[in-house]
Amino acid sequence: MFGSFGNIFKVRELRNKVLFTFLVIAIYQLGANVPVPGIDFNAVRQLESGGTGTGVLGFLNLFSGGALTRFAIFGLGIMPYITASIIIQLLTSVIPKLTQWRDEGAIGQKKITQTTRYFTVALAVMQSTGLAFVFHNGGAGILPNGKNVDLIPQFTVPRVLFIVVTMTAGTAFVMWLAELITIRGIGQGMSILIFASVVAGIPGGGRIIYEQAGPIKFAVICALALVILVSIVFVEQGQRRIPVTFPRRMVGRQMYGGENTHIPLKVNQAGVVPIIFASSILYFPVLLTNIIPGVGYRNFVNNHLVSPTSFVYIGIYGVLIILFTFFYVQVSFDPYQQADILRKQGGYIPGIRPGAATERYLSKILSRITLPGSLFLAVVAILPAIALALWHVTGYPFAGTTLLIAVVVALETMKQVDSQLTMRNYDGFLH
Repeated sequence: MFGSFGNIFKVRELRNKVLFTFLVIAIYQLGANVPVPGIDFNAVRQLESGGTGTGVLGFLNLFSGGALTRFAIFGLGIMPYITASIIIQLLTSVIPKLTQWRDEGAIGQKKITQTTRYFTVALAVMQSTGLAFVFHNGGAGILPNGKNVDLIPQFTVPRVLFIVVTMTAGTAFVMWLAELITIRGIGQGMSILIFASVVAGIPGGGRIIYEQAGPIKFAVICALALVILVSIVFVEQGQRRIPVTFPRRMVGRQMYGGENTHIPLKVNQAGVVPIIFASSILYFPVLLTNIIPGVGYRNFVNNHLVSPTSFVYIGIYGVLIILFTFFYVQVSFDPYQQADILRKQGGYIPGIRPGAATERYLSKILSRITLPGSLFLAVVAILPAIALALWHVTGYPFAGTTLLIAVVVALETMKQVDSQLTMRNYDGFLH
């Protein structure tokens, strides 16, 4: 392990990429700790000192590394970029123009990327405006334990516009940092910044659990986290390899083809996207309590959907994760498109006829591996929450999600480092 770390710094190109990535993460953390001008800093300290691990705000705060509760310049974090990327990816299979761009190769991908950037800025404007009104109105139901904190006491139009412009510019800058990591650093930029945000909150979350649960229960939760971590590594490495054969063919006087390869289908094909979807869906009923006047609806949401340690919340959360896993996998991996690509390239799956038969075969395999993958995601997300709910620990209910994000991103980044090392005849981490 230590030898592999040493090998990273022996390769000049890889060393520069790693150091550049660390530099970008440092800039991101700096922006996540600089509050937006025009807010009440005493109210910010009050909000931070009270703990914001529960409620909808806790999940939003998780992906910003605590920047949201500080109302920092990077307070929205990478979430608008993630949301825009997921929505554009889903719409690619629905809107003909986006489908056309997807099939155009590099040129079309450049157009999709530009559209995602514009959509990110639009989402940042909407979210920053909404948060300005929410935090001025004392939290509007998203703060834990019924807190009422006014971060913007001087609520004027110029001040709100300045805050919205500042946070939107911060989001655009974070998006640029993520793309810089992807181009000049190591790993996927968006995932690396999420990793940095999530990992930054682990020590504080552990302290909250220790204070609320005590040393014995804290040790049990740590042991459970270790078991979940090993399980995540095991499942993330698991994949179903579908063999593909390309027959030999003569082109002029040259013989081409005759290769045997495979299509790797991961057990967890969807990653952490279903968890983000499910959390976002459960976020809307809480916001609707400020619009729907019904007392019964408001009481139900406040009693069962505000706290992630509520068993009603946990049950709905688990079902949504399973449903969104099937939905996202079907959208991201299109069996018809894969079968068509194989047919055009002259490849085939041994024992399966090209065309419709290949499409049906891929759909069948995909459904079989998606079911255990979706159940695994649901268990990882809700098992720590169940343990914390039984012990009445409400300070840090996103332990499973945090572990999943951290491990998945770490594994993907290590694979990239491994490929760079093995190209230069060095031993990697995973060998």
